[in-house]
Amino acid sequence: MRAFNWPGLNARIRTVVLCLFSAAFIAACMASSAAIAADPLLARYLKKVTPSQLVSGADAFGPIGQETPVAPILKSGETVGWAFLTSDFVPTNGYSGKPIHIVGGIDKDAVITGVRLVKHYEPIVLIGIPDKRIIALTERYAGLDLKAEAASDTLAHELDIISGATVTIMVIDDSIVRAGLKVARALKLGGLAPKARDTGPRRIIDPSITAERSWMELTGDRSVSRLSLDVGQITEAFTRANRPVAAKRAESDDPAETFIDMYVGLASVPTIGLSLLGKAEYANLQKDLKEGEHALLIAGRGHYSFKGSGYVRGGIFDRIQLIQGDINVRFHDRDQRRIGVIAADGAPKMAEIDLFTIPADVGFEPTKPWRLQLLAARATGPVDKAFLTFDVNYTLLDRYTQLIEPAPSSQGSSSAGTVGDDDQSALWKRIWNDRKVDITILTVAIGILTVVFFFQLPITRNERFVYWFRISFLTFTLFWLGWYVNAQLSVVNVFAFTGALTGNFRWDTFLMDPLVFILWASVAVSMIFWGRGAYCGWLCPFGALQELTNRVAKLFKVPQITVPWGIHERLWPLKYMIFLGLFGLSLQSIEVAETYAEVEPFKTAIVLKFMRAWPYVLFAVGLLGIGLFIERFYCRYLCPLGAALAIPARLRTIDWLKRYRDCGSPCARCAKECMVQSIHPEGNINPNECLYCLHCQVLYQHDRKCPVCIKRLEKRKRFERQIGLIPGQEEKPAKLAEPVS
Repeated sequence: MRAFNWPGLNARIRTVVLCLFSAAFIAACMASSAAIAADPLLARYLKKVTPSQLVSGADAFGPIGQETPVAPILKSGETVGWAFLTSDFVPTNGYSGKPIHIVGGIDKDAVITGVRLVKHYEPIVLIGIPDKRIIALTERYAGLDLKAEAASDTLAHELDIISGATVTIMVIDDSIVRAGLKVARALKLGGLAPKARDTGPRRIIDPSITAERSWMELTGDRSVSRLSLDVGQITEAFTRANRPVAAKRAESDDPAETFIDMYVGLASVPTIGLSLLGKAEYANLQKDLKEGEHALLIAGRGHYSFKGSGYVRGGIFDRIQLIQGDINVRFHDRDQRRIGVIAADGAPKMAEIDLFTIPADVGFEPTKPWRLQLLAARATGPVDKAFLTFDVNYTLLDRYTQLIEPAPSSQGSSSAGTVGDDDQSALWKRIWNDRKVDITILTVAIGILTVVFFFQLPITRNERFVYWFRISFLTFTLFWLGWYVNAQLSVVNVFAFTGALTGNFRWDTFLMDPLVFILWASVAVSMIFWGRGAYCGWLCPFGALQELTNRVAKLFKVPQITVPWGIHERLWPLKYMIFLGLFGLSLQSIEVAETYAEVEPFKTAIVLKFMRAWPYVLFAVGLLGIGLFIERFYCRYLCPLGAALAIPARLRTIDWLKRYRDCGSPCARCAKECMVQSIHPEGNINPNECLYCLHCQVLYQHDRKCPVCIKRLEKRKRFERQIGLIPGQEEKPAKLAEPVS
């Protein structure tokens, strides 16, 4: 095979063109699905709602504002409200780890006039919750008065939780209220004014105050705050909330028994941390905390756990959240560390003691008041539960702080509710800093794979090593890269190509997901050297899932189907047709293209781990089922992402895979053993279909399977016998292995 060539162009010009094309491809394809088009997200999602759904009688939307991303809602040309997208103002990541996009309407009195759930990735239907229940609950926020929410230290409205979708509903509630408040303040609706920036002296934690204190002292002055509720108080609360079934299902017949006794303290404050953790544990905490991060210690005992068990399944602690002003913090399992005992003198024994890290990028200010909200639940049936919220208020004492003067700044204040360039730049830097471990792991993995590719000939001499290295790497790709960090690329990302060329290019947006960014960078570079196989064959989690399940099938003697060559090569174009169809749809409507991109089972099998509606699960499982009989069936014939990568991969500059003149005539062993049948009968490897598994390179050097190697080995042995290196053996004609045809 020959590398791609442009007739009439010399090598230098080809190199320049190749570099320019590669740079353009990197710029376009590094985008995550959040940056698919140049248009604002609000503009895209307004296409999914009508003005009358947000404000009764409205008939049009006005232009989206530049400073604050809201669109006027018009009625006969008059502005009667404003439309906003919650994810433009606050973090809205739910149970799936992906944003929940909600379009809301707000009027001049700061009242929510209408709400529409336009897109989410929540796997809530797995446990029998219809999507329409979530939609109906969301729409009930119409009529919510945000002035009351701004004036209240706690929720001014009743939180309606759907059992089994706790995290989803809490994120929806939080995002509607907090995004609505930011919009109201930015537009000065209902008398709400933008929050003034602090320009005077402010307080910070004083690191010099390190005296250890007893448990009684800490709880006495509320350095450690407490929430204590008995079973009777919870029953009374459910009764007042008109939850009679929950009120009757008490945890104990004795109403005086403890429902929960919970203590909260800011462990990143030296005195509090040293007192609660002890010197050794506090020193470990200081090493773990990055700049701008804080740590919260929560301890509890009683019938009710503040952690619950939902975090084991979904990684999110759905019973607690930290709230400070317009920000809230939900803790993930990666933010939590168990503590064995409280070190302070006189501390009682606790059933649960945990440290939770407050990320630096949320804007938490430890010297200002905040509260920890507990979601208390009581079963009302086999599946259903009733919920109430209780707050632990916390204010750090002045004795732990010091007053400082603000540093002079020449920067002007930005409008409330918007994100400036500096904020956006700082955000992606903080995200990269927070994910140093994940970034390091992925970088090392790609580095190892690169070394293997560059030194493939010496490495593939050991067949056993190549086999187990591939199994190990695919296992890492599936479990860590796919199911753990959800770094699965999609053809939807490629649709960013047109948007990046025609719209405003911003690196900040592309850098928000560091693992996706690194993967796309490695894909763009690897295509120049090895084609699409570097990603499709090694770094695609769904591809790894297919291959590993097929290997298990082979272990259990599941018969393998070899597709006849004539049919096989005619099925190849299917994935290109699918890709071109989706790409054509994306030029007309990104949303429509995303819908039809469900032909990719990646979201179902990898991102949501099969926690989805049964048609999607059936489709993904069906493809995996076919793959038990036809190895990498989806990769061969249907994958639009593979097709998208194969097209620019024609620009590769070097043919790394070695072949003999005898390959294909008479020997066809490599073609017979290629897992995706990417080798033509005449011996040529089709680079568009090759997944770079390196098995053909193992055979290329195998002195018991490759006829060329066998002949060379016999020739060398005859020579050694002739010169006496192998004494006492009579020369006999060698018996060659029959070439596979």
